[in-house]
Amino acid sequence: MPGYLKEVNIKSDLPTSSEAVKRVTYNIRNGKAWGCGAVKIIHGYGSSGKGGKIRTEVRRYLAEQKQKGLITDLIPGEEFSIFGKATLDAFGFCDELRRDKDLERSNNGVTIVVL
Repeated sequence: MPGYLKEVNIKSDLPTSSEAVKRVTYNIRNGKAWGCGAVKIIHGYGSSGKGGKIRTEVRRYLAEQKQKGLITDLIPGEEFSIFGKATLDAFGFCDELRRDKDLERSNNGVTIVVL
């Protein structure tokens, strides 16, 4: 049975990029423990001058986690589309992703983490 979708806004108080990565780590670990299939990270896209660095660092960190086998996949918001293989595969882990408001919106301020 697919897990549920957890949504986390890590940018709300404009943390440093290292603090943002800590928040992502915490939410991935807890998400796995709580049976999540995916975690949607809202990190912003950089219009404030800070979100861009947060986005870059969070995605770099997530790529490392995928390489280490600690997460299944990551889907940048701008690639979150029913025409993408990663998105279609992610539906098997978390059916709620099919109804997510950012599906097909090319939102580069979010990243989907498939657990």
